[in-house]
Amino acid sequence: MNASPPAAADYRALAVFLTVILSQRMAELAHSARNTRALRQIGAVEHGAGHYPLLVFVHVLFPVAMVFEVLRLGTHPGPLWPLWLALWVAAQLLRYAAVRTLGPRWSTRILVLPGAPLVRRGPYRLLRHPNYVAVVVELIAAPLVFGAWRTALVVSVVNAIALAIRIRTEQRALCNNCLVV
Repeated sequence: MNASPPAAADYRALAVFLTVILSQRMAELAHSARNTRALRQIGAVEHGAGHYPLLVFVHVLFPVAMVFEVLRLGTHPGPLWPLWLALWVAAQLLRYAAVRTLGPRWSTRILVLPGAPLVRRGPYRLLRHPNYVAVVVELIAAPLVFGAWRTALVVSVVNAIALAIRIRTEQRALCNNCLVV
């Protein structure tokens, strides 16, 4: 633990960063809810709803743990904070490229539209799960911007467990629906 408390600039930076993250998440949840309703109306089927609370837990734990570690344990941005910030920004770009590519098919839930082909354009040409790659990077990089290595570690472990379940479930659902095009 660092001996000195974070500087006022660290608090302001954390507040701005958290505002951005929480604003993103709220907008994404609203976007996902709209897409989810529309997908269900045209026959999409949800898979793996039982693990969804674990994903929600990861995304709630992440900012809460980061705030705790910075405010209570007194972590500070280290000399590599610009690198971590750049990685976080890159993760956001990848995540939004994935969301945009999926368009109305993007949701925080696993919804499969029977008969719809797999998306193979945009970042999906190169990565099977670009959104998950982006989130993995984000959950490591964001806390490390502020020196919160404990948060990066703990949240990443919980996220790895959640993603292991999620990806296996998603692959099964998508493979059962695969069309060769």
